[in-house]
Amino acid sequence: MSEAMRNLQEYEYEYAEFIYYTPGNLDREGQLWPVRAGRSLAKPNYRVGPKRIECYSLHFVYEGRVGLNYGDQHIELQKGDLFCLFPDQTYHYYIIPAEAPLQMNWLALDGSRVMPLLKLAGLVPEQPAAPGKVTSRVQAALERILGAMTRYERWDPAVSLELEGQICELLAGLMPEAFPEVSPSPSGWVSQCMEFMNLHATEGITVQQVASLAGVHRSYFTSAFTSQVGVSPQKYIQSIRMGKAKRLLAETEATITEIALSLGYPNLYTFTRAFKSYYKSSPLHTRTAGDG
Repeated sequence: MSEAMRNLQEYEYEYAEFIYYTPGNLDREGQLWPVRAGRSLAKPNYRVGPKRIECYSLHFVYEGRVGLNYGDQHIELQKGDLFCLFPDQTYHYYIIPAEAPLQMNWLALDGSRVMPLLKLAGLVPEQPAAPGKVTSRVQAALERILGAMTRYERWDPAVSLELEGQICELLAGLMPEAFPEVSPSPSGWVSQCMEFMNLHATEGITVQQVASLAGVHRSYFTSAFTSQVGVSPQKYIQSIRMGKAKRLLAETEATITEIALSLGYPNLYTFTRAFKSYYKSSPLHTRTAGDG
C-alpha cells in the first residue's frame, strides 16, 4: 500500500482522503478548476447514492471492481477504467466483490471548459464510462494534481496556473490520438494539417513532418491532400510563404534579406530564386513596381 493510502481516514463505507480547493479569480478566468479530490479504499459494504452533484467528478479505478447505475443504464467497471458523474444526473455506484478491494482516486472539476473537454475525451452524460483509460500517464498526471491540491493552503496565482496545466495534461491523456486512423474520408485530418501548415509554414517545415503529424505515409498524405485541396502539400506551403513575402514587400520596410530569413529561407539567393519562380518577377522588382 502506498504512503498516501496509509494516511486514509475511516468512514462508514470506506477509508478515504478528501482534498478541497477554493478557486480564485485566475481560476475563474481560465474557466477550469478543481473543486475537490481524493483517494478511496472501499469497505465490503461500499455504496454511494443515489445522488446528484453540481460539478463534474471523474473516478479512476485503480484496483477492484465497481458497478455504476445512471438513468436506466448499468455498467460494471474494473481496474484501468474510469467514469464521470455529470451535473444534475442521478447516479448510484457500489463495490462488486473481487479478489482485490476496490480502490479509486477521484477528481471533481468545474468551469465552462470542462464539458467540451470531456466530450473530446468521449465522456458524455449518455456514456459516462471509459474502459482502459487509466494509463500510467493519466495516473501520473492525477497524482500531480492531488499533490498540488494537498499543498494548497490559500489562493495563489502560481498554484492556479499549475493546476490548470496539470488538469489539461490529464484530460489530454484521456483523449484519442489527434489524428484518427486513415478512413475513406480524410477531410478531418487534412483540414488539421492545413491549419498546422498555415501556422508553421515560415518555420521551414517539410511535407514529411506534416505527414508524420497526420500519422500516414508521405505518399498517401500527398495524394489525399492534393485530391482534396487541389494543390500538392509542397505547393500549399510555398503559396503561404510567397503570400507572406509579397505582403511584407508591399507593407513593410524590411530588407529583402530580412524577409527571406523571416520566412524560413536559408539565404537571400534561395528566397529570390523561389520568389522569381513563383511570381515570374524578382522581389526587388515587385517592391519597386508596387512603389510606383
